[in-house]
Amino acid sequence: MYQDFEFFIGVASIAGVFVGFAALVSVTRRDAVEAFQLVRIRAVVSVGLMVIVASLIPIGLNYYGITGHNLWLICSLVFLVLNWVMAILSLRNPENRAFTINWFRTKPIIAVLFFLLLELPFQVPLILILIGLYPNLELAFYTTALLLNLFEAAFVLTQIVYSQVNKPRA
Repeated sequence: MYQDFEFFIGVASIAGVFVGFAALVSVTRRDAVEAFQLVRIRAVVSVGLMVIVASLIPIGLNYYGITGHNLWLICSLVFLVLNWVMAILSLRNPENRAFTINWFRTKPIIAVLFFLLLELPFQVPLILILIGLYPNLELAFYTTALLLNLFEAAFVLTQIVYSQVNKPRA
């Protein structure tokens, strides 16, 4: 497990950069940030923080002697619960809910592809760990989920950057 610590710390570091960049955008453009940009900034920060936590949980639990299937079971459960709690809390915010509805109306292909190519594949490996069918692949499944969640943050961060470039200056 110790050989995987560097990988998990690296993933957490990358997610931290995403969080920092999104926070920087929100601070430097505080007066000019529109609602749709703010929703994306919140998403990058939320997903980035979730990736940081999910990357560090296996390291912390391993120090307590939790290994094997029990380690990945707990990590996967926490990761899934974090994801669903954050999604529910996000959709309770009126701006976020309006943005999501508008996104599905105006860009349905991108929205559906996002969920089919990133969100669903992110959750499936975690569910496979919870079921316990492939104990030899649990590290690989967890790694896959972490990377796909990181890709989600990268996707949203890219949208923020492109929304800044495409916006005409007054």
